[in-house]
Parts: sequence; C-alpha cells; structure tokens
Amino acid sequence: MKKGLFCIGVAFVIVFIIHTSTFASGNNVIRIQGRVMEVDLSNRMMIVNEKTFIWDQNTVFYDEKGVPVTVDRLRTKTWVYIEGIRDLGKRMVKVEKIYLLPKYIGNKERHLYPFLSEITLISNE
Repeated sequence: MKKGLFCIGVAFVIVFIIHTSTFASGNNVIRIQGRVMEVDLSNRMMIVNEKTFIWDQNTVFYDEKGVPVTVDRLRTKTWVYIEGIRDLGKRMVKVEKIYLLPKYIGNKERHLYPFLSEITLISNE
C-alpha cells in the first residue's frame, strides 16, 4: 500500500515539474477571440473569457478591417481578438494589439480577417 502511494507521489512530482518547466520556458504569446465581459477604461483593464487583460500606451486598437481606432470604442459585450503577452506573476495578459470584431468569427470566415492567426485557448490558472 505504501509503495503504491509512493509511486503515485513520485509520478505526480514528475508531472508537476514537467508541467511547470514547460510553461516557464514556453511561448507566453496569447492570441484569443472572445467577448468583453467587463471593461474599466480608467484602470486600463478588461475581462474577456473570464481572464484579466491590461493595456498601456503602446497597445494598439483596431477595427475589424485593421484600421486604428481609439480605446473609447471598447465596450462590454463587444467581440474582440487579442494578441498579448502572458504575465505569469500577475495572472493577467498585457495586450499588444486588440481588434474589435462585429461578431464571433468562425473557421469558415477566418480567411476574411487576415490578422486572425492561430487562436490560443487559455485557462483560468
């Protein structure tokens, strides 16, 4: 019994080490499409797909055609496509580019939007 528990414990530690090192050295670039749940313009943050995103003066906002727009067009319930960098320490994503979309863009329509690249799903870690 104790030997079985020991083996399970060792296996868990090995999986944890591999998982941690993979995310620590992996690609922290996030590309995600989702609906804005909350937006706080004064604090430069929003929640999309239950994940916190922040932006700064270097973040560029675009419409669905790739034309730069101002941040005041960002509203709740707006569909967006975000490219950003994951900040593992703060558990949020710093937005580099954000595209305001007219609706959810499925696989069949993705070719109409050249900025849409591979979407990365992120969890609420």
